[in-house]
Amino acid sequence: MTSSDHRLLLSIALLFILPVSAFAVPPQPASLFSDHMVIQRDAAVPVWGTAEPDDEVTVKFSGQSVTTNAGNDGTWKLSLKPLKASATPAELTIAGGGKTVTIKNVLVGDVWIGSGQSNMAGRAASYAKRDETLDALVKHGSFPTIRMMDGGPKPTWIETTSTTIPRASALLFPFGERLQRELDVPIGLILGAVGGTPSGYWIPNETFTASDKCKASIAEFSKTFDPSKNRKQYEAKVAAWETAVAKAKAEGKKPRGRKPTPAVGPGGSLRGGKIGGLFDRYIRSAVGYRIKGVLWDQGEARSGVQGVDQYVMMSELIRGWRQLWDQGDFPFLFVQKPSGGGNAFTNEDPITRNGEPFTALPQAANLAAMSGEQRFLYVRLMRDTPNAFMVPASDLGATIHPTNKWGYGNRAAEVALSEVYKTGTQAYGPMYRSHKADGNKVIVSFNQIGKGLAVAHSDTLQGFAVAGKDGAWHWADAKIDGDTVIVWSDKVSSPTHVRYAFAANRRWANLFNQDGLPATVFSTP
Repeated sequence: MTSSDHRLLLSIALLFILPVSAFAVPPQPASLFSDHMVIQRDAAVPVWGTAEPDDEVTVKFSGQSVTTNAGNDGTWKLSLKPLKASATPAELTIAGGGKTVTIKNVLVGDVWIGSGQSNMAGRAASYAKRDETLDALVKHGSFPTIRMMDGGPKPTWIETTSTTIPRASALLFPFGERLQRELDVPIGLILGAVGGTPSGYWIPNETFTASDKCKASIAEFSKTFDPSKNRKQYEAKVAAWETAVAKAKAEGKKPRGRKPTPAVGPGGSLRGGKIGGLFDRYIRSAVGYRIKGVLWDQGEARSGVQGVDQYVMMSELIRGWRQLWDQGDFPFLFVQKPSGGGNAFTNEDPITRNGEPFTALPQAANLAAMSGEQRFLYVRLMRDTPNAFMVPASDLGATIHPTNKWGYGNRAAEVALSEVYKTGTQAYGPMYRSHKADGNKVIVSFNQIGKGLAVAHSDTLQGFAVAGKDGAWHWADAKIDGDTVIVWSDKVSSPTHVRYAFAANRRWANLFNQDGLPATVFSTP
């Protein structure tokens, strides 16, 4: 008998001697339970994965040991009891079928998701070239208690090092760094964002399909929708695009822009993408992973659904995310749009250094044409949605892609510190509370006055307008009186309505609090 024959017989014998567990498949956690992860503190923590059907699975971490059995389909899920924050790296083990999987370098702190379009998706390395404070973070080297993860089909955590920081979100990372610095707890950041995308791509499809609000909006829009006119508008866009392409080719240039998306009816995707498609691709895999909250930056691309406006879509998106996560009304922060558009109390502060120059009021003749509906939309969304908070952005610098991402991230962190963590941070400027008519004057009261109301850049308070029953708006004189503002116009004898900074570009509006934060746009019914 040859030596190879002996080895074959030995192998066959071992098959009968070794226990079945030697060949068992070890339990597998979902991919986001990986080395370097951050577990959410002070809350029950779901952990899940797969194993052999009916196998007993035991998860051990920080003195806890929790056991369950895999179902007939091989899936299992259990929960750890609430844990205190810890920056000391620890191991989490998952045992089953005689095998053990060890997850290393685990911290306990707060986990935030960042989502939206390009201002969230833009990477730190790119923006650091134009943002000196962000550049200092990128060059810092490492942040051992901040961990990051890009959402996707199989997300895994990575440490924050000199190699990985440049790939971080230029907005989400400064947000997390400020929270870590202020709270002194580990921070986990999950990113799922794609440039140029509408909110309709990020709403769970099942939420959109079942939404009474979306159905009602589509039904109302359908009453005045003209399919023929819509088709002609599409054909005109295609013709213009074809002309531009032919002209570019004739001049030896590369054609710009894509062919217009085909016309769609009420409820259809205006951009051609799948409603809910980006949620499925970048966010769904993280659903159920215990989080502290969400930071959202999107709005330029609106909802992307014919007949559903951004207000309705965002209110339903927030509801849908919360419903799927099944952890109550977790905090949802969203950056006010459009970006910038107003002056800053001071440009010496690195957060507001890109605030725009203060200007005179526009001509009164243009007042009726001025619209702040898009900016006011986010105020309404905060007002109407529990535990949802707008990140004021009018004084942070404009353009579609503001360069001061460090400032935007830190303003968002200040909102979180104020409204979520209740640290006493002043994150908002004066916010409309109520008003009352007093003869030819209107007295406006505010919340969020901080250290008191203040006028910036001028001795004259400007940006207010009043209207009477005829609905005609006129610029108003205004003066601070304690914690209120008195507003009037010689052109309106009995004012019934008042508004402030009601425009996308509001560089002329100069009401702040003494904490240096701008008053928020408002318009009374």
